Amino acid sequence: MLYNILVAVITIICALLILVVLLQNGQGSGLSGISGGAGGGLAGNSGLGARRTADLLSKATGIFGGAFLVLCILANFAIDNAGTQPTRSILQEGGAGIPAQDLNAPSETQSAVPVQNNDATGTDNSTEGEN
Repeated sequence: MLYNILVAVITIICALLILVVLLQNGQGSGLSGISGGAGGGLAGNSGLGARRTADLLSKATGIFGGAFLVLCILANFAIDNAGTQPTRSILQEGGAGIPAQDLNAPSETQSAVPVQNNDATGTDNSTEGEN
């Protein structure tokens, strides 16, 4: 239950973080650059100048980024494992469930390497007539 709530809050913070990052622009042509352009913009009417908007957006980015990081770490600890069996690796189990293989037993498949005929001296008979 707590995990689902944390995931919902993380999703909302993620959407807000994307919005805040897309609104700011370091070149002055983002939301903070609207008030500084020709025509007056928002600077005279709302009291938010280009500098205040940039400060607000950079602070919001830091706050949303920090909240995102903290909530992701907390969500890791909020995962409920009560309904499942504790997982153990195959090394911890000692290989129980894997049938043992006899490595000295002959293979059941045919060899892909062709068999060569050798005489008693160990020389290969296939190259005798090529001299």
